[in-house]
Amino acid sequence: MANIVAIVGRPNVGKSTLFNRITESRKAIVDEQSGVTRDRHHGHANWSGREFTIIDTGGYISGSEDVFEGEIRKQVEISIQEANIILFVVDVTAGITDLDDVVADMLRKSGKKVFVIANKVDNNERWGESAVFHSFGLGAPYNISSLSGSGTGDLLDAVIAEFHDGDEEELDIPKFAIVGRPNVGKSSLVNALIGKEKNIVTDIAGTTRDALGTRYNAYGFDFMLTDTAGLRKKGKVDEDVEFYSVMRSIRAIENSDVCILLIEADKGVMAQDLNILQLALKNKKGLVIMVNKWDLIADKGSNTMRDFKNAILEKIAPFNDVPIIFTSVTEKQRIFNVLEEAVHVYQNRIRKIPTNKLNKVMLPIIEAVPPPAVKGKYIKIKFVNMLPTFKPTFVFYCNLPQYIKESYKRFLENKLREQFDYTGVPIQLFFREK
Repeated sequence: MANIVAIVGRPNVGKSTLFNRITESRKAIVDEQSGVTRDRHHGHANWSGREFTIIDTGGYISGSEDVFEGEIRKQVEISIQEANIILFVVDVTAGITDLDDVVADMLRKSGKKVFVIANKVDNNERWGESAVFHSFGLGAPYNISSLSGSGTGDLLDAVIAEFHDGDEEELDIPKFAIVGRPNVGKSSLVNALIGKEKNIVTDIAGTTRDALGTRYNAYGFDFMLTDTAGLRKKGKVDEDVEFYSVMRSIRAIENSDVCILLIEADKGVMAQDLNILQLALKNKKGLVIMVNKWDLIADKGSNTMRDFKNAILEKIAPFNDVPIIFTSVTEKQRIFNVLEEAVHVYQNRIRKIPTNKLNKVMLPIIEAVPPPAVKGKYIKIKFVNMLPTFKPTFVFYCNLPQYIKESYKRFLENKLREQFDYTGVPIQLFFREK
């Protein structure tokens, strides 16, 4: 199961600084002026090998008539409902304010696991002042300084200890998520596959609000198929219910094994298509690209499909080892080819290569084309093995891992793909000293 952690609290308590600290990025804007963060930021974090999504929300304002503050309030409420764990950030230098009490009351009613985060604890005196936050009734506060990072390690240890690996009764079958922009034919694809109108289909973009799961067991296939709400650009998400849609779509992607990305043949690859693709790749999910509405292309020549495919591969580079299927859902043209490719990608993703076979194949290739010398130092790769993870991960052991260049890493990745068929699957390469 995907683990989603939301950071909430009133304005200017250091939520965005904590978000940047946990994600090791500067994605969220940090400023002393309150209300700078208005949209939610979704980030990917990893602590002690446990991966999770973290959400930075705007500061909570109660009872304000300001339009931005009203939208921030809605985002916080939705994040509380959708997240597994809440980080409630307060400012030790300000103590408890009326707004803190309002947020704490919401959190007590939510029934979610809440960590009270006493931020800006930069010295021993402030450490004692944080005791006042016990009065929230949400447990002992975690004293941190999001600016310096003090205390964040202990906090994250406690957070990941609350993660669950999923429902033990969950079916052990492949999980495919159908993703894409609104109104590209996702629900129509599900209906065409199962042979009945399970999902509502209209010409209005955004009809599907939730991520709907269906077990597909026919024609030799057996998997869970999830139809997600269309992911729009943030500026287009202007309805409360669409906030739910975006978050649940992200959750569906994270819980899937393979994402089937639908794009429209008559519109080509758009910026939001690339954003969705990057979200799937960032989560190391298998990928199949389905070009829908191919029947709307009137002037088809012998090279039309090839040229269209090359245009797609050029836009999604450098990851272009991905199957691309041209279909028409309304005509039921090649839709089962999409399923066959999704199953193939799933099998590629779960394949485990024995260490002896891996070394037998890769070491001669490395010996024939060794890493280029750096500063007169020769790099010798001695051994390679595959880690027992859910996503293909390879570790190359060598004498000088810090000198391996990106171009050589891409060379090794391409050779792994050639030799072992990782079509549609992102793979990870690590280099360690031996």
